[in-house]
Amino acid sequence: MARKIFVNLPVRDLNASVAFFTSLGFTFNPQFTDDTATCMIVSDDIFVMLLTEAKFKTFTPKEICDARKSTEVLICLSAESRPALDDMVRKAVAAGGTTFSDPQDHGFMYAHSFQDLDGHIWELVYMEEVTAS
Repeated sequence: MARKIFVNLPVRDLNASVAFFTSLGFTFNPQFTDDTATCMIVSDDIFVMLLTEAKFKTFTPKEICDARKSTEVLICLSAESRPALDDMVRKAVAAGGTTFSDPQDHGFMYAHSFQDLDGHIWELVYMEEVTAS
């Protein structure tokens, strides 16, 4: 059985975050969605739980990091192609996000990133497949 990952992120406005990530093409599992949380489906094995700050606080006694001022985590997702990667960054900016850094072209690897509405950093990377010679 494949191991699954659930990333939990606090958000200030759950509805705005759902609209933002929906515009990027993500879908949500209604089974794990209510007015305090939603489960964003990244792939068959990767999920992001978007939790209102009040709900997030029930999971930790620590203070919530303001991702607009401090960085606690960098989320990196692979992309299927360079155009798909650039398209997601364009959609993120159009939906109210911001770019985090300039695109980086390392030949075999291409990367770009954006910040979501709450300042969480999403790095996107496309790596060319290496074929054996």
